[in-house]
Amino acid sequence: MVQRTPFDREYLYRLVDGRTSVDIVPWGGSIRAIRVPDRAGRLVDVCLGYDTPEEYRTMGGALGALVGPYANRISTAAFALGGKTCRLVANEGENTLHSGPAGFHHGIWKLSMAGENSLLCVMEAADGEGGFPGSRRVEVTYTLADGALTIDYKATSDADTVFNLTNHAYFNLAGAGEGTVEDHIITMAAEAFTPAGPDNVPTGELRPVAGTPWDLRRPTRLGDVLKAPELAPTGGFDQNFVLDPARSGPAAVVTCPRTGITMTVETDMEGVQLYSAGTMSQRTGKGGKTYLPTGGLCLETQHFPDAVNKPAFPSPVVKAGETFRSRTVYRFTAE
Repeated sequence: MVQRTPFDREYLYRLVDGRTSVDIVPWGGSIRAIRVPDRAGRLVDVCLGYDTPEEYRTMGGALGALVGPYANRISTAAFALGGKTCRLVANEGENTLHSGPAGFHHGIWKLSMAGENSLLCVMEAADGEGGFPGSRRVEVTYTLADGALTIDYKATSDADTVFNLTNHAYFNLAGAGEGTVEDHIITMAAEAFTPAGPDNVPTGELRPVAGTPWDLRRPTRLGDVLKAPELAPTGGFDQNFVLDPARSGPAAVVTCPRTGITMTVETDMEGVQLYSAGTMSQRTGKGGKTYLPTGGLCLETQHFPDAVNKPAFPSPVVKAGETFRSRTVYRFTAE
């Protein structure tokens, strides 16, 4: 079912499926909470978020937010499309991160019930807004069923443009504000990653993970690799992984030994950004709990960062009148 309750001058929507529930707020179309039972049957909120709309407006971090029109980084804050140069707003050195100040995670999405257990989030953007071409409409549907949160992305434009949509949820399977995720065990179905330069923009190379700290093909305790010298420039993981297109299982699996909760991530996108929040500043979250650096991890399904400037990467270009679609599923179990 879908429940609606006042949240400042807007509404908070709660998807409920048995004992599992997910809260969505208009600011950024953000996932505010995900409550799932642990091995003892105790409900655990595994998603970092805030208590008030003002915190969503001012605290930053894109906690749980829908990110677009182009998630992650675009080098030199510009790209060429249709013989023209599209100039964006640089907000990370000379580059653009998460579409800059016009990023969808800064906006208020229109939320409406889309079915018995689904919520529709809509964002519209004018031609040239943030430097991106085309009058665009993005529809994101959250659906909660059978212990899984499914996110369906749909986007159209009246001109050729680029789309790279994701969700920036921070997960802590021990509970939001319950320490760090260093004890979490992660497996990633990725044989390669996209190495980046000092500005964290990919060089254009696809490099095998074998023999590197980015080799997560077997279950790996995060705390055992976060201090690797190679990860020091980004304070831990902030890396795009190249998902194995021949995989038969999920893109990623994360387990918390403390609660027994496991999250599997399924996606039809070719990449996923693992961010271990090492550069996130300490802040106060829901219920007055403290969110520490490395207090959550993000698994952002996506096109590769800067793919619009890297011809060898899969293209993020969507032609006028065509429809971009993708699906990501976060599935929760406990044992």
